[in-house]
Amino acid sequence: MESSLFFGLAMIAYILAAAFYLGLFLFKNDKVGLIGMLFAAGGVIVQTIALGMRWHESYQIGAGHAPLTNMYESLVFFAWCTTLFYLGLEYRFKARIMGAFVMPCVAVAMAYASLSARIDDTISPLIPALQSNWLIAHVVTCFIGYGAFAVAGGLGMMYLLKSASRNKQENLSILGSLPELKIIDDLTHKTIIFGFMWLSAGIITGAIWANEAWGTYWSWDPKETWSIITWFVYALTLHARFTRGWQGRRIAWLAIVGFLAVFFTYFGVNFFLSGLHSYGSV
Repeated sequence: MESSLFFGLAMIAYILAAAFYLGLFLFKNDKVGLIGMLFAAGGVIVQTIALGMRWHESYQIGAGHAPLTNMYESLVFFAWCTTLFYLGLEYRFKARIMGAFVMPCVAVAMAYASLSARIDDTISPLIPALQSNWLIAHVVTCFIGYGAFAVAGGLGMMYLLKSASRNKQENLSILGSLPELKIIDDLTHKTIIFGFMWLSAGIITGAIWANEAWGTYWSWDPKETWSIITWFVYALTLHARFTRGWQGRRIAWLAIVGFLAVFFTYFGVNFFLSGLHSYGSV
């Protein structure tokens, strides 16, 4: 399939972007960071073309669905959502160093999707339960949230590293190039709010779709159960922020724990738990 070539090119672009962003972090060279941003932006453009091509290929073989229905497609879509959200955040807040904590995750996702023998990239017809207009609404909203949470997890790591070096001579440390703790904390908070809104929309659209497909809004399927666990992790994080005034290291740790919950909801459930969502791998 022609789209596979473009996905491969996007994978290479993301790997190079991750390498250059890490170079910015290690050597504090703005030109290196700019090259990383250009590779990330180029990867998004190429991957957007690839997603469109795969969608077209799906119609050509008679499957006729958006490229969002199996583990391969969901991994590349996760990489696309995460990179697009990150680039928007970088442009808005001028904090390019964040790429060193976000783009490696994107590169790993794309490399695993493209190179792992466990991932089948075949385009297959949808089973009847998935043949619904709610497919795009549910998957897109969930994965925008997942992308935001991946960035929040990276920001949480940034905060903890910066905090650990606070009492050291930061001008002699590579950690001195990270933004101020207050800025990282604020970005983490805003990113979690953004992701939480989209995850909530994803759960709501998923419930509507489940009622259409299976006659019930909620069946405590493993994916549904872990989705609501993840939702509560972030709901409690925001509650603690708004009512208890939690910030700093506590929120950073919760951002990381939340992303681990996202990771298991998205990835772990598909491999370790069987249920109604197992075939979808999303």
